[in-house]
Amino acid sequence: MRKTARNSWTLLAAGIFFVSIFTVALKLMNPTEIHIHLQGEETILTQILREYTVYDVALVIASSFLAGLSAMYLLLQRPSKELQLPYMEKIADYERILPTLKEDEQKILQAVLDSDGLIPQSELSDITGVSKSNVSRCLDLLESRGYVERRRRGMGNIIVLK
Repeated sequence: MRKTARNSWTLLAAGIFFVSIFTVALKLMNPTEIHIHLQGEETILTQILREYTVYDVALVIASSFLAGLSAMYLLLQRPSKELQLPYMEKIADYERILPTLKEDEQKILQAVLDSDGLIPQSELSDITGVSKSNVSRCLDLLESRGYVERRRRGMGNIIVLK
């Protein structure tokens, strides 16, 4: 499916979702009707309980069904291949680079690749079996070559594939 067609379906599903939710909310939150009668100097308030007609119930059911369908479409749609392609090309480039690196550097870069390009630095030692000090040194080298980037997150770092 082309990118514009996918965007059109996504916009249509989002529009249907919001219109359906608005319709359900409008029908369910319809206030009780109050009639005010003035008889001379006396004011009489009468409250008429609103009964839902068959049309109201059918509209709420249909709107709820459409809201559910459109929400499922929006939540379950897969990202387009255009979005995945640059990352896949990046992985292929890094897999060509791997044999040129030292053993510890290979293990660390492979662990970053296996984690989809994003991993906490604290997990690298456990995954690769490399000591924490060697992980830090290898990351310094990989970062200086432009392969990865360290980003500070709280008390630790997140390693991101560049």
